[in-house]
Amino acid sequence: MSELGRMPGIGQKSAERLAHYVLRLPHDEAMQLATAIRNVKQNVNYCSICCNIGETDPCHICGDHRRDHKKVCVVEQPKDLFTIEKAGFYEGVYHVLSGHIDPLENVDPEDINIDKLVDRARNNGIQEVIIATNPNLEGDVTAMYILEQLEPLGVKVTQLARGMPSGSYLEYANSAVIADAIHGRKSIQKD
Repeated sequence: MSELGRMPGIGQKSAERLAHYVLRLPHDEAMQLATAIRNVKQNVNYCSICCNIGETDPCHICGDHRRDHKKVCVVEQPKDLFTIEKAGFYEGVYHVLSGHIDPLENVDPEDINIDKLVDRARNNGIQEVIIATNPNLEGDVTAMYILEQLEPLGVKVTQLARGMPSGSYLEYANSAVIADAIHGRKSIQKD
């Protein structure tokens, strides 16, 4: 039970519930769970190019020669990459930071994969870096730091547009979303 309690987001009560769940599982199902955990540790690793998780190195995205390797989308976590991939329109490659800069939590730039991104930009002819960090204080600090690091290299740095999501109502939007929507406004054009 103590090992379950060491997992992020799992407190003492949750660890107890998980332990009791595992105890109630039929033997075969418990062994399947144990095998699945072992397989993750044995077969899943980090891509040496983009720091994504996968079963191959390089990962299937970095290994795909049909993708635009001159365009890199920077995300905080692999789950963010999966979200963009699921949308199905991005044809470039990625770089996973594995976090964001957060001085209050003692997370400095050298604690995440920014240096590796700068090395990629310097050595691999990257033309554009699209910053897709989360739209919050930590994501914005991380984005600005990345911009400062890439600017001297002459790499075009862009950021995902922000603003009012389609189908939403102004009355439910917070001031940051409205400010981003106003600052990122564009001309209305007929179809």
